[in-house]
Amino acid sequence: MPTTPDDSANRERDELLERAAAFASGRRGTAGPPGETSGRLLTYFYRHVAAEDLAERSEVDLYGAVMSQYQLAGHRPQGTANIKVFTPTVSEHGWSAGGHTVVEVVTDDMPFLVDSVTMELNEQGREVHMVVHPQILVRRDVTGLLADVLTDVDAVDRVDVPADLSRESWMHLEIGRESSPGQREEIERALAKVLLDVREAVEDWPKMHAQALAIIEDLGRSVPPLPAEEVTEGQALLQWLSDTHFTFLGYREYRLEDAAEGSPDVYLRAVPGTGLGILRSDQDMTAGFGKLPPLVRDRAREKTLLVLAKANSKSTVHRSVYLDYVGVKTFDEHGEVVGERRFLGLFSSAAYTESLTRIPVIRVKAKQVVDRAGFVPLSHTGKALMDVLETYPRDELFSTPIDELQAIAEAVLHTRERRQLRL
Repeated sequence: MPTTPDDSANRERDELLERAAAFASGRRGTAGPPGETSGRLLTYFYRHVAAEDLAERSEVDLYGAVMSQYQLAGHRPQGTANIKVFTPTVSEHGWSAGGHTVVEVVTDDMPFLVDSVTMELNEQGREVHMVVHPQILVRRDVTGLLADVLTDVDAVDRVDVPADLSRESWMHLEIGRESSPGQREEIERALAKVLLDVREAVEDWPKMHAQALAIIEDLGRSVPPLPAEEVTEGQALLQWLSDTHFTFLGYREYRLEDAAEGSPDVYLRAVPGTGLGILRSDQDMTAGFGKLPPLVRDRAREKTLLVLAKANSKSTVHRSVYLDYVGVKTFDEHGEVVGERRFLGLFSSAAYTESLTRIPVIRVKAKQVVDRAGFVPLSHTGKALMDVLETYPRDELFSTPIDELQAIAEAVLHTRERRQLRL
């Protein structure tokens, strides 16, 4: 068979890695692991990197990047992340990254790491030129001192990790050159915050998932003074979210508090100790914090079960979009709203492809839109209106009031029929 350009590039990459591994194995008296281990670590570190990303590199540069990462990993206490942002030069570090600034991260392996780190760099307007992110099996002592690095591919790829080993993510990213030390420190601070959010969200995900299921049971035991269908759909929605349709990132409970007698002010205050995930830290509890604006105050007292909306802040985990907000109101023995149990997260990709006829709450809204429009569901126009709703953004279907949704859906339907452009 003829040789393709890709075959030639991959062969050149493999030859470069062989030379770099031989160079690493022959080094003595460095701050890296023993020579033979250095060579295996280098080969393993770059095993999934595209050939074009290494095409202009020398074996010295490849070796220098791996040894720099190894030194950063030298000491890492449990539950922390090591981050370093610098611009390597041959004169100072003995290697370079083609003039790019390098971002190094060593942390426990977990979901969303690479997405979240690159997302933060992109949010800062920094161009990411290269990403290397191998999973590494390591052995550390109780203080976090690195004792051993495993470079056996079969051992690293095993799902079950022996108790004395831990799986880590070693990330090497290259961004546009940043010459300001202050800006490099700011990158480190921002990434530390992102990695903390990822850790807390991942660690607390089982608790948030369990909390959603507990609320379903609670709604069955202590039924709120609401229409039965509303409660049933609320339970079904929480179950649907829990079935891989929602990435839980944060949870917290709140209580409504009236101001001093004679004042119409209402406060929504967090219940200390209830926060999970990105809401794990307790909220500001100063006297003026949590005061609700008049419009929000009135809605907070409405006797409805669910609050479905977009949060006013973007996610720092996984995807750079505004967080989805699912609130479940709580009621006292008199049937009055006294608080809320709030989930923050992101609808999963499965949620965006699910037919709305199988999504709790939304399926009721869709039926109401068709009924209010006066169409027979199985008629041509009724099916066309349902098709409009099927292609409507899922997160907007949750948060758009029924009157507004009906008007928009009918306008889209009429525009389709007339091939018109509408704003």
